[in-house]
Amino acid sequence: MFSIAKIRSPGRAYRHLKRYRQILQVLFKYGFGELIDKLKLEQYIEIGLEKLSRKSRPRLETMTGAERFKLALEELGPTFIKMGQILSTRPDLVPMEYVRELSQLQDEVPPFAYREVKEVMRAETGKSPEELFARFDESPRAAASIGQVHQASLKDGTDVVVKVQRPGIKEIIATDLEIMLHLASLMEKYIKEMEVLRPARIVEEFARTLEEEIDYNTEASHIERFARQFEGEETIRVPRVYRELSTERILTMEDIHGIKADNIDLLREKDYDLKEIASRGADLIMKQIFVFGYFHADPHPGNIFILPGNIICYVDFGMMGRISRPEREIFTDLLMAVIGRNEKKATEALLQLTDYDREPDRARLEGRMGELIDQYSYLSLKELNLGKLLEQFLELITKNNLVIKPRLFLMMKALGTVEGLGVELDPEFDIIKRAEPFVRRIQLERFNPKRIASDLIGSSIELAHLMKEIPGQLRALLKQTREGKLQIEFKHRGLDRMFSTHERISNRVAFAIVLSSLIIGSSLIVLSRIPPKWNDIPLIGLAGFLVAGIMGFWLLITILRHGKM
Repeated sequence: MFSIAKIRSPGRAYRHLKRYRQILQVLFKYGFGELIDKLKLEQYIEIGLEKLSRKSRPRLETMTGAERFKLALEELGPTFIKMGQILSTRPDLVPMEYVRELSQLQDEVPPFAYREVKEVMRAETGKSPEELFARFDESPRAAASIGQVHQASLKDGTDVVVKVQRPGIKEIIATDLEIMLHLASLMEKYIKEMEVLRPARIVEEFARTLEEEIDYNTEASHIERFARQFEGEETIRVPRVYRELSTERILTMEDIHGIKADNIDLLREKDYDLKEIASRGADLIMKQIFVFGYFHADPHPGNIFILPGNIICYVDFGMMGRISRPEREIFTDLLMAVIGRNEKKATEALLQLTDYDREPDRARLEGRMGELIDQYSYLSLKELNLGKLLEQFLELITKNNLVIKPRLFLMMKALGTVEGLGVELDPEFDIIKRAEPFVRRIQLERFNPKRIASDLIGSSIELAHLMKEIPGQLRALLKQTREGKLQIEFKHRGLDRMFSTHERISNRVAFAIVLSSLIIGSSLIVLSRIPPKWNDIPLIGLAGFLVAGIMGFWLLITILRHGKM
């Protein structure tokens, strides 16, 4: 859909100069003018930034870079808002202060006209809303950057909601992605600090994520898988998807009539059991993470409805998380090590859950982990705040140049969100107590004879495959060596400064040799008295001395400028 190869094509970003200027003007407005200067964009585009008002400058000066970045994304529209929301789940790509700020981005935009809704539905199904539904409300219930939601009724009277994609959104996104990628490429080219962050990779990652999110068939599949894993569970309800009325740009699903989970007053008024709701909500997220490894990654109160009988219903399945069995086990090891006050095991578990370019200082990391654990030494499990603990883990990770895997961050964020909602529903809520049986189950599963046998069989099969492949790979390696095709590549790091110094030394030596040759040659010409002459001095020799003098002063000035003789 959003081909990176096409987006990377040279010059494509300049096809949309009006939008390009608009983006740059917004960046300038929110205090990123220095960035624009560094990217040397004036050689490409006449930006016209001098026309911008500077009245908002004093207010912006009191804001952090993350706050200004969030405001800029909100003003730039759908693609940038969506990018901000996705980046808020990727601490591996952006600093934590930006993650926290971007998580507050509101995806609320003006709705599009009903006639455009009809055009989208006719293009997708060949029929109008009136032909497909018994009732279809022209005014949307809600509008977001990618699409908007309308209430409707099927021919049999069933209430449904229909999510319709915003017309032309693919083209808008493709244009913005072209410009984003061009700006990211310029950042890598002109800003040395950006080489580590690799902004072009961030844009490409964003394009791939957005490609999934903009296809409503993907969300439909999420809902169906989520429903299958809770089949027969009486404490949860998953909305039904109507595939016959859903396409890539239309999603029709059951309309849920319930109370939002954070509407505490209304829940009390309707005699709902708040303690039971908090317990069930915690059990459901624990099952999703520790039993199925597939969970709703955005369980904020607006996405959770409470139905009669204290039944919990999730909505909006655009963002789902996955976590493997080994990762679940390591995460439980981390929690158990913190509870057991064992900083060595906790540090080992943390390193297994993160990525890093250079081997970290384990002794230093253990010390920091010990300090973190000491904060909880005298607390009971009931007093332990899981959300705060997970946030401290994230700070420990970022301060030690470690990178948490995105799916693990989503899991930790989901757990923290559910704990916050649980405490709001029930001040006595104890998420550690609710997690305890699931953690114990994972610990015990490791010693299950069937599990051990299965792991041994799996490892044996992998070893057999490896032993089978080694002779062939060794034979191919020897063949390449015999034919002289074997190449060994060495990659050096940190030698750029040394090479630069050596190159400068070589240039000065060569310069000095040329200068000496010029002086000696000019001296020989003067002594030989070769005409033409000026005041009995050969002009060619005189010119040589003049050039040698200029070169000598130039070399001296260069040496003095660098502060070294």
